[in-house]
Amino acid sequence: MPTDASPPLRTRIRPYLLIAPTLVGAAYLLLYPVARNLVISVQHFRMAELIRGGAPFVGLDNYTELLTDPKFWTVTARTLAWTALNTLLITGLGTLVALMLVRLGRRMRLAVMSALVLVWATPVIAATTVFQWLFQSRFGVVNWALDQLGLHGYHDYAWFAHSGATFTVLVLLVVWQSVPFAALTLYGGLTTIPAELYESARIDGAGAWQTFRLVTVPVLRPLFALVTSLEVIWTFKCFAQIWVVSQGGPNGATTTLPVYAFQIAQNLHKYDLGSAASTLTVLILLAALVTTLRRMHRQEGAEA
Repeated sequence: MPTDASPPLRTRIRPYLLIAPTLVGAAYLLLYPVARNLVISVQHFRMAELIRGGAPFVGLDNYTELLTDPKFWTVTARTLAWTALNTLLITGLGTLVALMLVRLGRRMRLAVMSALVLVWATPVIAATTVFQWLFQSRFGVVNWALDQLGLHGYHDYAWFAHSGATFTVLVLLVVWQSVPFAALTLYGGLTTIPAELYESARIDGAGAWQTFRLVTVPVLRPLFALVTSLEVIWTFKCFAQIWVVSQGGPNGATTTLPVYAFQIAQNLHKYDLGSAASTLTVLILLAALVTTLRRMHRQEGAEA
């Protein structure tokens, strides 16, 4: 006869016991550093406290010192501009590459996708080193090519000695590394759109741009939101490329919030201010993400 008796307690808790080691490991690797960073950000924690311990609590003094420092706001504005520019270029170029992949033949599509995967799989430091070689002042390929094209002002041009040039090289590097992910993700979404929708748009006389705006964008809006959010996170917290190429220079022109926090903590040994800066970085990133997602949600609601 069927019974409504619940399974034994041992059976009910077995799934939780199986995943418990993973949860404990994740909590230790993810939550503990965040909690420790928050604690240090409200302490006076410099080199002396690192050696002997006993860091006193100072409340929100570290946050006050940062928020009243004009340099912090300059770096914040630069970080937001850096994030917006890179995200716009990555999403735009990724969309164009995805649309191109849909229209390519099978063999050419396979070749392009293989190249994208290789770019995406290239280690960050290796790719950064290659870009340093490309833009090297005396023996770099870029200067040689520009000189051959008649732009002789770029002969022996020191890209990494000028703030605007260094910023441009870093943008090119980050965009080059990030476009493959956006392109392949959006291409996967494009393959799920029914052909009947495009056929109906063509019958109604819609052009290529109208078809993209009225068919592709509404269907893939959640995917565009996902790609945009991930790229905002990726570019906002970008550190390795900037540090290897310029360490935030020249004259602080490429110093973003992650680099700024590292400079304070490691170069000045002000670990308390560095922790406060990293905490504010996370909060600003969350605010930027929430703003972006809410704007997309409002646009979706307006078009519904």
